[in-house]
Amino acid sequence: MSITQQYLLDSYRARLHGEPEPPAPGRHDLDALRAVRDHRRFSAVVAERPAHGRLRYALRRWLDPRAL
Repeated sequence: MSITQQYLLDSYRARLHGEPEPPAPGRHDLDALRAVRDHRRFSAVVAERPAHGRLRYALRRWLDPRAL
């Protein structure tokens, strides 16, 4: 059963019982990704690492060690 079919079945059952419908699939995906990003940034700050540009800095250091 696909996600869409499960959502339609859950919506139908909710309407039968007079309950609110479940959220559509994928509706909160961006919010979840933002929460993960914010948590990683917060963890970096708490660990006293730079919160932004860490990947670019690591690549620059790896490609050209003199560029520090």
